Amino acid sequence: MTEANRSCRYFIKERLFTLGNNFKIKDESGHVRYIVRSKKWSLKKKLVIEDTNGNAILKIRENGVRFLDQFHILSARDGDSDRQIASIRQKLTLFKHSYTIYSIYGEYKVKGLDIFDHSFVLKNKDDKTIAIVHKKFLSFTDTYKIEVFDSVDDKDQDGDAFILAIVIVLHSSLYSA
Repeated sequence: MTEANRSCRYFIKERLFTLGNNFKIKDESGHVRYIVRSKKWSLKKKLVIEDTNGNAILKIRENGVRFLDQFHILSARDGDSDRQIASIRQKLTLFKHSYTIYSIYGEYKVKGLDIFDHSFVLKNKDDKTIAIVHKKFLSFTDTYKIEVFDSVDDKDQDGDAFILAIVIVLHSSLYSA
């Protein structure tokens, strides 16, 4: 498999008994690759994506309490902390969910979101598939299988974490109170 055709599978499983959004993100071998922690007792959603050593990579922040959700993905790396990586905004539509995603890597669109929202495809503005996301239909906790293709930038070590952050934002917007 050439680097241009690289794909990685990840599994996100929300913890059953927790306050806020807490996830472990595992690779297809079952190894934990990222941990997502939320700030408890906050009116707005504030999440941090960490590597397995506990180093913060990305932050997810909800932009106030609004009729339509708005989120920002920020860098959490030392020396680059709080630099905005992406802005995700929910659009007003009937019978389906729609989002605009603007990032330093370009624009993204979500295809296939319907009123049940169990599978969707993340594409870049050139209509290239970046990730395919499947949500397990019947389970006690929210569980996702994500296949990431070519990430966002081969030079960026956090490309897959960025794509996974988008999936977590969409989960927060669709399913979390």
